Amino acid sequence: MTRGSGVLLVLLSLSSALRAHNGDLTARETCKAGFSEEDYTALISQNILEGEKVLKVTFSSCLGTQGTQYETNNVDFKVGADGTVFAARELRIPSEQVAFTVTARDRRTAKRWDAVVRLLVAQTAHSGHKQTGKKSAALDPSPPPSDTLMPWPQLPSASGLRRQKRDWVIPPINVPENSRGPFPQQLVRIRSDKDNDIPIRYSVTGVGADQPPMEVFSIDSMSGRMYVTRPMDREERASYHLRAHAVDMNGNKVENPIDLYIYVIDMNDNRPEFINQVYNGSVDEGSKPGTYVMTVTANDADDSTTANGMVRYRIVTQTPQSPSQNMFTINSETGDIVTVAAGLDREKVQQYTVIVQATDMEGNLNYGLSNTATAIITVTDVNDNPPEFTASTYAGEVPENRVETVVANLTVMDRDQPHSPNWNAVYRIISGDPSGHFSIRTDPVTNEGMVTVVKAVDYELNRAFMLTVMVSNQAPLASGIQMSFQSTAGVTISVVDINEAPYFPSNHKLVRLEEGVPTGTVLTTFSAVDPDRFMQQAVRYSKLSDPANWLHINATNGQISTAAVLDRESLYIRNNVYEATFLAADNGVPPASGTGTLQIYLIDTNDNAPELLPKEAQICEKPGLNAINITAADADVDPNVGPYVFELPFVPASVRKNWTITRLNGDYAQLSLRILYLEAGVYDVPVIVTDSGNPPLSNSSIIKVKVCPCDDNGDCTTVGAVAAAGLGTGAIVAILICIVILLTMVLLFVMWMKRREKERHTKQLLIDPEDDVRDNILKYDEEGGGEEDQDYDLSQLQQPEAMEHALSKAPGVRRVDERPVGAEPQYPVRPVVPHPGDIGDFINEGLRAADNDPTAPPYDSLLVFDYEGSGSTAGSVSSLNSSSSGDQDYDYLNDWGPRFKKLADMYGGGEED
Repeated sequence: MTRGSGVLLVLLSLSSALRAHNGDLTARETCKAGFSEEDYTALISQNILEGEKVLKVTFSSCLGTQGTQYETNNVDFKVGADGTVFAARELRIPSEQVAFTVTARDRRTAKRWDAVVRLLVAQTAHSGHKQTGKKSAALDPSPPPSDTLMPWPQLPSASGLRRQKRDWVIPPINVPENSRGPFPQQLVRIRSDKDNDIPIRYSVTGVGADQPPMEVFSIDSMSGRMYVTRPMDREERASYHLRAHAVDMNGNKVENPIDLYIYVIDMNDNRPEFINQVYNGSVDEGSKPGTYVMTVTANDADDSTTANGMVRYRIVTQTPQSPSQNMFTINSETGDIVTVAAGLDREKVQQYTVIVQATDMEGNLNYGLSNTATAIITVTDVNDNPPEFTASTYAGEVPENRVETVVANLTVMDRDQPHSPNWNAVYRIISGDPSGHFSIRTDPVTNEGMVTVVKAVDYELNRAFMLTVMVSNQAPLASGIQMSFQSTAGVTISVVDINEAPYFPSNHKLVRLEEGVPTGTVLTTFSAVDPDRFMQQAVRYSKLSDPANWLHINATNGQISTAAVLDRESLYIRNNVYEATFLAADNGVPPASGTGTLQIYLIDTNDNAPELLPKEAQICEKPGLNAINITAADADVDPNVGPYVFELPFVPASVRKNWTITRLNGDYAQLSLRILYLEAGVYDVPVIVTDSGNPPLSNSSIIKVKVCPCDDNGDCTTVGAVAAAGLGTGAIVAILICIVILLTMVLLFVMWMKRREKERHTKQLLIDPEDDVRDNILKYDEEGGGEEDQDYDLSQLQQPEAMEHALSKAPGVRRVDERPVGAEPQYPVRPVVPHPGDIGDFINEGLRAADNDPTAPPYDSLLVFDYEGSGSTAGSVSSLNSSSSGDQDYDYLNDWGPRFKKLADMYGGGEED
C-alpha cells in the first residue's frame, strides 16, 4: 500500500447464539421445491468485470440439481448451473441498485419458480481510479468468532502497473429478533488504517441511529465498535440502512462513508391469527364428496418466506359426528373446507360445528404455534322430499249459487324446510272440473289446500263433482327424486239444492204502443220462470215501481194492463219510454223473489195544440221601424209539429185593420203594424196557430204588444216606455209622493231609535239613591270624585301605558292615580249576602290589608292628586279605628251622610225616614 491512502477496515463479530439459531432452522427444514429465499441481496462495486461473480442463489428441487435450468430477465447477468450469478459483460452500474428476477425451471415438469435479486452499489473511496484485474478470491461466508480483517484482495495486473486500492465490500449484517442480550450487544467493528497516524472518530447515521427510532444502534466513537442497544422486532421493522463515517478530531472527513445493511432475522414469536373467530358457511344436503363449503384464513405476522410464517390448517373436531365423524376435510395450505363423505341430510342434521386449527412452522405441532377458530356449517335444504297427501280421498259440500266458499281442506306432509319453496305446496285440479267451478288455494301458514268455489254451481245441472287433485312444490324436485304416489288424491263435492229466486227471461222487456190508449187495455204478459225444477212452487206477481201508477199486473199470470191513460208528454217519460218494475216471488222456504223491468215505448199522437211565442213584445208606434218575430211551441214531436200556420182572426175587425202577419218560414212569422200610426199603449193581439198533425190542431193565443214612441234607432224612449205602460202624469206624481213619504218614515224611525238609545243610557235608577244598598267598600285602581262629581273623564285617572316617568321620579313622590310598580295586595272579597255581624270584620280586614300593603306610599310622602271635585256630603272615613273590641256600635253610621243612612237604619237601630 502507498503511504497516505486510507483503507477502511471492517471487523465483523457475530454472536454464537445467531449461528446456533441458524443451525436449528436448517435442521428443521423439510424438503420443499423452491428457492431458499424469495429475495436475495448483495453489495457490489460500481464497476464489474465480465464473468465476475455477484452472488449465489440456492434452489432445492428435492431431486438434486439435475434437470434444473436457470435464467434471468436481465441480459447483463447470467446464472450458472450451480446457481452462481455473474456478469455477462463488463459493466458500470449507473444507479444505486439493480434488481432482476432469477427463474428456475424444471425441464421435466415445466414448472417454474422465481426469486428477486437486488444488487446494491457500494460507494467507492477512490472513484477516480479505474479498476483493473479480476477477482481471484471470494469472502469467507463463515468468519470465526473473533474480529477478522476482511479486505477485498487486490492482484497485480498483467501489465505490471502499480496496484490501486479498492474499498471494502461489507456484506449485510443479520441480527436475530427478540435477543435476550446482554445489551448493548456488539454487531460490527469499523476501523480505518489511518488511525495509526491520527486519532479518528467514528459515527453512524440513519434510521435507528440518529433518526427515529432513535438510539437503536450505537457506536464507540474511538474504537469503531457498533452495538445494538435493545431487542429487535422484525414485525416492527425488518431492516435498517445505516452509513458509517470516519473523521479526524477537527471533524474533517478521513474516509468516504460506507453503507451498512442490517437485517432482522425472524423468530417464531407470533401465533397465527384467524380473521374471524367464527366462520359461517353452508352446503346443500346430499352434496357429493369434494363439494366446496367455505374458506378459513389465518395470518401470521412472522416472515412468510420462512417456516415461521408458513401456516397449515387441520380440522380438530366435528360436532355432531353423524353420519360420519369425518364429513369434512380442509386444505392444509389454502384453508378450503370441502365435503369428504356422502350422507348430508338436513332432515337429520341441520348444522355442523367444526373446530379448525392453524399452526405455523408448516404445521409442525412440536415446534409451531397454533390457534383455533370455529366453522359453523349449515346444511341447506334441497327439495328431496315430495309433498304427500295425508289421505287418499276428501269430501265436501257446497250450496248452489255460492262463490268464494271453501268446501274442503286438503292436508299434506312435507319433510323439507317449512315455509321455503321446497315446502310450499302448489295444488292443481287434474280432472273432474271442465267448467272451472273450483280452484285450490294454499294456506301460507298451514300449507293446506283450500278447495274454493270460484264459479257458481247449479244443482239442476250438476248434483256432485269428482275431482282429482295433484300437489307439488314451488321449487322443482332435486335431481333423481321422483314424485310419490301419495301426491294425488280424490275430492268428492256434493251440491246442496236451495230455493232459487224466480227470474224473468226477457229482462228488460220492451213494449211499443200509442199514447192515449184507454184504461184497461192489455199491454203484455210479463211472466217469470222458477229455476227450481224439482220443487213444486207457485209464483205470484206484484208491482215494485210504477211512478205514474199507470199499470196493473195480474198476481197469478203476470198479465199487465193500463190503469190510466198513458201520456207521452208526462214528466215520467224519458226519451219516449216509461219504465216500471215488477216483483215475482215464490212460496218456497225461505221465499225467494226476482225483479223484472218493463219498458213501454209511447208513440206520439197529435194531442197537443201549439202555443204562440213570445207572449209579450214591443213595437214602435210607426210602421217600418221594427217588427215582432213570432213562433210556436208544441209538446208533440214530428210529424205532429210544424210547419205552422199563423193568421189573425176576423173578429174583432180592428185586429186585421191594425196588424198584419208575414210568413218567414215553416216555424217563424212576423207581426207588424198595418196602419201608418198607432197610439202608444198596450194592445192584446190574438193570433191563431195551426200545426201539421193529422188531424191538425189549432190554438188562439194572445200576445201583448207595447206600442211606444221610438228614436232614430228604433228603440223605445224612456217617456215612451212609461206611456206605453199606461201610466199618466197623475200616476207618476202619485208614485213620487209615495216614495217621499216612505223615506220620511224611515228617517223618523231612525231618529226615534237614536233618541231611545240615548234615553236608555241616561235613565236614572228606579230606586232612590239613598235606598241603594249596593254601595260597599271596594278597592279601585283609580281615584274618583265624590257623589257630586260623577261626570268626570275616567281616562284621565287611568294608569299610563308607559312606566318610565314613574320609575324616573324622585323617592318619596308618587301620584296616587298611578298603579304601583310591583305586586298588588290581596284585599278580602266581600260576601255576596253580608251578615250584620260581618260588616265590622270585613272593614277591619280591608284596613289591615291596606296598612300592610308594601306598594302604598309612606305617610310622609308627597302625594300629588288630580282635581276630584268640590267635595262630598259624606263624612271622613279616617276616624275609623283600625282595631275594635267588644260589641260593635253602628249608631255612628248616622253621621256619615245620606249614603250610609240605609246602613244606619239596618244595623244602628235607627228608623227609616
